Amino acid sequence: MAQFFHMPQLGSTMEEGTILKWLKNEGDTVKKGDVLLEIETDKATMEVEASEDGVLRKILHGAEAVVPIQKPIAILGAAHEPIDHLLGGTAVERGREAEAEHASRAGGAQRPASMAAAPGAAIGEPVYLSPRARRIAEESGIAVLDLAGLGTGPQGRVIERDVLAYLEQRPSLPATEETRTPRVTPLAARIADELGINLGDLEMGLPGSRVRSEDILRHAETISPQRTQRDTEEKPTVTTVTGGDVTVMAFGGMRKRIADNVAKSAFTAPHVTLTLEVDMTACAEFRAKVIPDIEKTYGARVSYTDILVKAVARALGEHPRLNAALVGEEIRLFAQKNIGVAVALEEGLIVPVVKNAESKALGAISAELKGLVDRARTGKFTPDDLSGGTFSITNLGAFGIDVFDPIIVTGQAAILGVGRIADKPVVVNKEVIVRAMMNLCLSFDHRVLDGAPAARFLQRLKELLENPLLILI
Repeated sequence: MAQFFHMPQLGSTMEEGTILKWLKNEGDTVKKGDVLLEIETDKATMEVEASEDGVLRKILHGAEAVVPIQKPIAILGAAHEPIDHLLGGTAVERGREAEAEHASRAGGAQRPASMAAAPGAAIGEPVYLSPRARRIAEESGIAVLDLAGLGTGPQGRVIERDVLAYLEQRPSLPATEETRTPRVTPLAARIADELGINLGDLEMGLPGSRVRSEDILRHAETISPQRTQRDTEEKPTVTTVTGGDVTVMAFGGMRKRIADNVAKSAFTAPHVTLTLEVDMTACAEFRAKVIPDIEKTYGARVSYTDILVKAVARALGEHPRLNAALVGEEIRLFAQKNIGVAVALEEGLIVPVVKNAESKALGAISAELKGLVDRARTGKFTPDDLSGGTFSITNLGAFGIDVFDPIIVTGQAAILGVGRIADKPVVVNKEVIVRAMMNLCLSFDHRVLDGAPAARFLQRLKELLENPLLILI
């Protein structure tokens, strides 16, 4: 039976996706698991697979369309069955959207449905915004209180479409450097970044309209026809300047997303980093003993990172304030210990997540993490691989780093940085002996917790690593 194929939700914070390109055409036969299209979210570019066998009967939104999650983007069905009943419903929906957009552009007095006051909204009540809605509001200079009662999300929460509707309806402001920058689609913004185009230089279109990729390319053509030849793989180009050559790389794609995320974390969460040295001698002996059995049972060679994931999950169970997030005016403590492990790629950094690490055997963690890392490095990771993290680990020991200040992953309360394991002379029972030592560097969000509980977490983690049999209890 013919049915809609919807924009999937590829992460807990995703509210909409941008269609980059369709990999199947209308009329193509598809099988369950075939890649239908590529979409871009606020975190990454993902491939979306067909959920069942059928024929791609109709594409409802083409490339560059920005579509909210769970909205229809295509119709799948048998080759010759009627789909008019589905197209009719879509046509009605499109008509309503076009009507609302027309009223907005014409400056009509009627407020669109998305700006209707939420039931029970009252002056003085707190206003809750989704992360994307808050970012757009901040970038647009909208006071949070101005959005009171306008939320259409769960329990009256203000989400992205509410802020955009407010922007379209509020009175026009004089053109200044801050207010004349137009709204752009994510793909258009990325192309502008790659071509070095200042969005403020673009001519403003109709009120509420978005600048699309063709607008950027058209503008670039007027500046220099050669600049429209984009390099989507971010290959460096060389330009000659006084004094020598300079390699210029496009600041876009994954690099731009990483930059946005770390900047947001660094300038939003007040970071404090604590460092503690750990004697890893017993842990090294423990690893050597369990390697054969874990390889035989799970087919994976256990690493120090695997042991750290298990130890961190155990310590978080005793110190839950580290396994938390600040969301609006709430501190949320998570029951599950979903441990993200940073993986360095040539083009950037991603953080696949070992979910429910507290309930998994060390060998199971080792096998799962190996699969996650392999998929990350070959570009075959799934949205689920990267979602749901509650605490993260980043290990720079392989690069000879002893101490560093890791930046907290947005939406988490802490991150653990791990240095190299190095033989050092230490004093044990008043004797100087050589031990395998390692530094743990814990960065935490001072809004969520203070130094003492963070230090107690590090102390417990040190105890577990220096007595690794405790991890198995």
